[in-house]
Formats: sequence, structure tokens, C-alpha cells
Amino acid sequence: MKAENSLSVSDKKTIILGGGVTGLASGLASGLAVYEMAEAPGGICASYYVAPGSRERLYSAPRDHEAYRFEIGGGHWIWGGDPLVLRFIQSLTTFKSYARSAAVYLSDQATRIPYPIQNHLSYLGSAIARQVLCEMLEAKADNRPTTTMGDWMRACFGPTLCPIFFDPFHQLYAVGLWQELAPQDQSNSPVNLSMAVHGALSSSPQPAGYNTSFQYPVEGLNVLAQCMAERCNIHYGQRVTRLCVNEKLVEFADGREIPYQALLCTLPLDKTLQLAGLTVNHKSDPYTSVMVLNLGARKGPRCPTEQWLYIPRSKAGFHRVGFYSHVDPSFLPLSTRQNGDRTSIYVEKAYMGGKRPTQEQTEALITAVVQELQDWCWIEDVEVADPTWVETAYTWVWPNSPWRQEAMRILQEHDIYQVGRYGRWAAKLTDQGISQSIRDGLYAGASFRECT
Repeated sequence: MKAENSLSVSDKKTIILGGGVTGLASGLASGLAVYEMAEAPGGICASYYVAPGSRERLYSAPRDHEAYRFEIGGGHWIWGGDPLVLRFIQSLTTFKSYARSAAVYLSDQATRIPYPIQNHLSYLGSAIARQVLCEMLEAKADNRPTTTMGDWMRACFGPTLCPIFFDPFHQLYAVGLWQELAPQDQSNSPVNLSMAVHGALSSSPQPAGYNTSFQYPVEGLNVLAQCMAERCNIHYGQRVTRLCVNEKLVEFADGREIPYQALLCTLPLDKTLQLAGLTVNHKSDPYTSVMVLNLGARKGPRCPTEQWLYIPRSKAGFHRVGFYSHVDPSFLPLSTRQNGDRTSIYVEKAYMGGKRPTQEQTEALITAVVQELQDWCWIEDVEVADPTWVETAYTWVWPNSPWRQEAMRILQEHDIYQVGRYGRWAAKLTDQGISQSIRDGLYAGASFRECT
């Protein structure tokens, strides 16, 4: 390789770091080289397979299809997005469309309430429904300013509904940060008084929120990622250890060094700053990590029918349970798909950013989660229990924080451009979907097309 001081500008290329869906879209649109840490594309948006009784992960379906299909980061469904982006991803592989079925599970009452709970108050009884409606109307009339997520929820839903659901759920989901963070995007907890009134008087479910319908590849997310990777110049097993911003070199764990003219980086914003040795004179915005426990099991007698459920209280501390196989039976081993007696599940438990549990703690969590789901009669015998870890799962912001903008500005001064959900530290849920990530990647890649 040429020495750095002998390289002309024309010898250096823009390169892409990260082979998740954003990086793949950037590589596909630009023709630039993509460097991915793992041995397979897709990042956390990737499917894998585990046969009953096995612990081996397979990254393509076995020939006999006798395996449970899971995802690295839990249920990643494709919702929203620009119609042209959806048309693009549908050109790569076959998709199915689904209507969302979600609920809130109040474990102390063994009661499931259709999501969003504020639009289905009749399930809480007439007295509570009336009280919550009065408080929501008073809050609307008061229109007081809010600074934190906790303030916003109390101002929208009042002192009766918040302790039932919003407070305990966000205590688990945001790991206690919810009373300090800036308000969450309203699309996650839509506030519509007319729908709340209707739901207080009627028990018929009303679809609301940002993901009332969604799509999913027939053969799994791994196939979508593979189809994109086949159209890219991608290099696997390339873990970045340092970004030498003055010399414009990327250093990899295997000792390799690659010069660059500019970087399109999909790594989490805080991670990129750390690799580059750059600092921002503001408190870093926080993130939370998630342990995803993927389970293949026999259904219990009270197994929910919904695709996923929000859990405000659980002994094991998980905040959401999703049923892959309630979206599509293809998540089950082939021979069990017609029986209706198996289920493929993901369970999510959040942790303060970077506080990964030990192996012993993980095993204890698996035991506790399985026992709790069995106590609820949602599952019986477990055939597969496979945990995955998502280091940067949810990105948050402090009220009025300039950290994100300053971090990206400093990186851009060194020709490093952050792209995608984690690269740009997206705080709004409507900016965090797969189709949105692909859109960002296509846009970023197209903007560097002439540099190839």
C-alpha cells in the first residue's frame, strides 16, 4: 500500500462504515466500498435460525426448514416510509403486508387492553374511564409547557392513567431516565381526544399511531439484506478500531489501514466520536441497550393473539413481548406451522447504555423470563432460548441538548458524515424505521456517487 504522504487526493476514496441497511443502501446507491464488522450483512435488522434443541445460529434457513426464525434485534417490521423507497425494497424481494395487532398487558390484573391504551379506556371500567377523560380534557385546556418526557405524559394523560401504564412502562423502557429526557415523539403515544372519548364509550379497537400497518419480507430480513449486499462492494469481518482524522486513515482490528477522502459512517454517533478521538463540550445524550431473548416454545392456554404487547410491570423487568409467529407462521419450524401449538417469541429488557449483564446474569434472566411467561400461561415447554445483545438500541436526548448537532458538525469538519438512525442519533420514532434508514442511505450514497 502507498504511504500516506505519497497519496494524491484522487488516490483516496470515500468509504462507508457499517453494513446495516443504511450502509448497504449507501453502498448500493454510490458504488462505494462498505466495511462491515460482522460476517453477514444487515446489522440488527437481520434474521437467523435455530433448530429445536440446538444452540447453533444459522444465517440461512436449513434445507428442511425445521428451525425457528428469529431476528438479532427483535421484531423489525417495515412501516411507513416514502412510497418510492417501499417500491425499491419490494423490487429486491417479495413482501407481505400486515395490519398491526398490539396491546398493553396489565399483569397484576391479567388483562390485555388494545394499544394505544388511551384510546381504549372502556377496558379500565367506566369510573376510571370518566376520570381519565376529565383529566385529559383539563390537561388540554391547561396547555402547560413541558420539559421532560415525564412532564409531557402527565400533561397529556393525567395523574390517573400515568401510574396505570405510562409511568411504570417508561421506567422499564427508558431505564429510569424518562423523568429527565426530552419528551418522546408523540407518534409513539398519540393524543387524540375524540378517539379517547370514543374508546371510553366503546370497546371496539381503533387503530392509531405510526405503525398501524407494516410489511415484512416473505423469506426474512436476512434475505433483504443479502439482496442489497449482492449489489454492493462489501467487505466483512472489518472491525474499526480507530479513525485517524488528521491523516485520514481508518484502522481495522486486523492491522489494516485504509486512507479515505471522506467517510459515510453509520456507526452510533458517540462511537464515531470515540474512534475519532474527538470531544464535544456538552453532556452526551444518553442511549439504552437491550437484551433480546428469542424463544421457541409450545403455546400456553392463555397465549395472547396479538403480535406484540407492552408490559408496564414484570418481575423479570422486561417491557415488551412480541410474537413473530403471530405476524407470520413462517417463523416456525415447517412441520409445526399447521398445528398451531408452537410460537416464536422475542422478549425485550432494557439496560442503561453499555451496562451489559454477565453470562451468569443473562442465564438468570432467561430462567426468570421463561418462568414468568409460563406463570402467565403464555408458553409451556421451551425448545429454544437464544439471547442477543443490542448495544445501542434506543437513542435519547436531554432537554434542549446541543450535543447531537455539535457532534455531527465537528465530525463534518473532518469529512465524516453520519448517516442513519444511530449515526444521526434519531430521537423520533418516525425517523427510526427500516424504510427511513434505507431512504437515508440511498440519499447519502447518491450524494457521493460522483466521487467514485
